[in-house]
Amino acid sequence: MDIKLLLTTFGLVFLAELGDKTQLATFCFSADCDSRLSVFLGSAGALVLSSLIAVLLGAGVSRFISPATIKIGAGIFFLVVGSWTIYSATRT
Repeated sequence: MDIKLLLTTFGLVFLAELGDKTQLATFCFSADCDSRLSVFLGSAGALVLSSLIAVLLGAGVSRFISPATIKIGAGIFFLVVGSWTIYSATRT
């Protein structure tokens, strides 16, 4: 196991998840329900499953498309979504 890669991945995912809509939804569920353990296990399970799907798809796609091309594609995707968000916000 590559401990440096493990810690880098943990740190980046942890920082990316802080304050996002998933964390806010979990916050609201926890505030509204008595069973906080159920909320924790449900949200943790969902994050683990979505991460598993991302790892499996990333491993499969990287057989056909180079990692550099995937990174460029992801960057373009985020730029398009960011631009669309700014455009939508300024129209209202």
